[in-house]
Amino acid sequence: AVVSTQSTGAWRSHGKNHRDLVDQLKGHGIIKSSSVYNAMLAVDRRDFCHTREAYRDNPQPIGSNVTISAPHMHAHALETLVGHLKPGSRVLDVGSGSGYLTACMSIMVGEAGRVVGIDHIKELVELSIANTSRNHSELMTSSRLQYVVGDGRKGYAQDAPYDCIHVGAAAPTLPQPLVDQLANGGRLVCPVGPTGSIQDFIQL
Repeated sequence: AVVSTQSTGAWRSHGKNHRDLVDQLKGHGIIKSSSVYNAMLAVDRRDFCHTREAYRDNPQPIGSNVTISAPHMHAHALETLVGHLKPGSRVLDVGSGSGYLTACMSIMVGEAGRVVGIDHIKELVELSIANTSRNHSELMTSSRLQYVVGDGRKGYAQDAPYDCIHVGAAAPTLPQPLVDQLANGGRLVCPVGPTGSIQDFIQL
């Protein structure tokens, strides 16, 4: 299915602090479920975004010519996957970047779940580990959460199959290895289209 990511509250959910940001996202109807609200509230964006505008609803630079997505995009991704981010779920986050969304997913799948964040930029993987270590190191020491360096278009077969796969960066076409690593009844979301042009948000 091809879906739209637009919302009337998008780009307007700025916060004075982390709680205010999450409450703004909820107030604008972008966060709809309690599990997404609680996960985003548990993971402070400032741990993963080190600019003075961490709580604005805009993308922010994180190094290596990469940005952390706007908060409303993180909320939209989690809400899209909420039915598959349940206790015990196995999850792959492709293009994990700062690690923020990956950490939120790990909160949602609980102690019995498993989340792998994969990024091809070694420095970003190191950054995501450092970011998560600030207040959520237990997610990594308990093996609920792992960050790895690799080509996310090839997935991470070691932990497959996955109940859900989230792809943060657009691909020209839907990568077949990700489809192959999706569990029966699982959900995959991926922006597809040429760089710098109109892209579709694909759900399987």
